[in-house]
Amino acid sequence: MDLNTIETVLRPQGRADLPDWRNGDACLAGGTWLFSEPQPGTRRLVDLTALGWTPHAITPEGLTLAATCTIAQLDRLELPPDWIAAPLVGQCCRALLGSFKIWNLATVGGNLCMALPAGPMTALAAALEATCTVWAPDGGERHLPVTEFVLGPQRNALRPGEILRSLVLPATALTRRTAFRRISLSPNGRSGALLIGTRDSAGAFALTITASIRRPVRLAFANMPDRDALGRAIAETIPNELYYDDVHGTPDWRQHMTRHLAEEIRAALADEASA
Repeated sequence: MDLNTIETVLRPQGRADLPDWRNGDACLAGGTWLFSEPQPGTRRLVDLTALGWTPHAITPEGLTLAATCTIAQLDRLELPPDWIAAPLVGQCCRALLGSFKIWNLATVGGNLCMALPAGPMTALAAALEATCTVWAPDGGERHLPVTEFVLGPQRNALRPGEILRSLVLPATALTRRTAFRRISLSPNGRSGALLIGTRDSAGAFALTITASIRRPVRLAFANMPDRDALGRAIAETIPNELYYDDVHGTPDWRQHMTRHLAEEIRAALADEASA
């Protein structure tokens, strides 16, 4: 879609070139949402791709993803063999239903900043305990977990003038066993519930719940809970009003599927441990 209100497009080559933020500004990365509908209040675009950030980096400490890393670049990434959570990357990439054109433009950071309940990069990052690095307009930066970055539908923790720079997924999270479950109302529909379970070598279990609720929730247990304990934890942590309601699923259906998929994940990881 043409954005006929745009007066200026800036392409900063470095952090020092980033402009002072003003009303009517918008950051441009992949632009898959920005150009999908009218943006009547937007006057100036700041093209973050011009900054030339390296899409990803693998270190002993973990995986760093630039906010401008595309879904296609992430999906093609080869991770170390001892990072047994690696299949989760492809599973979450494929939960973003779109053509190869979308995959080659849509970015990890854009998916997080949009903060849609069904955002699969939110699910991936929350399940693997990613930390967001946010650039502040005064030259500083702050760090916060994904569960504190995504606040609700199309609502994130960025303050005026701040930019999501990168995500860091720690190696300790990437070495955990995982279980992935997703459901939608149609074969190619938007996620109505997307849950990810992880279990480490010491037996600690975590369940990340997205898509069915308005913001991501991660439940952590020192040991594998039984069915009743997990159900109680979900009920106590997620009030009825937190379940999302749109054309892709009603709150009562999403609540039911959340509990159903959570038990599938718990059982799967419990069986792996006993085997």
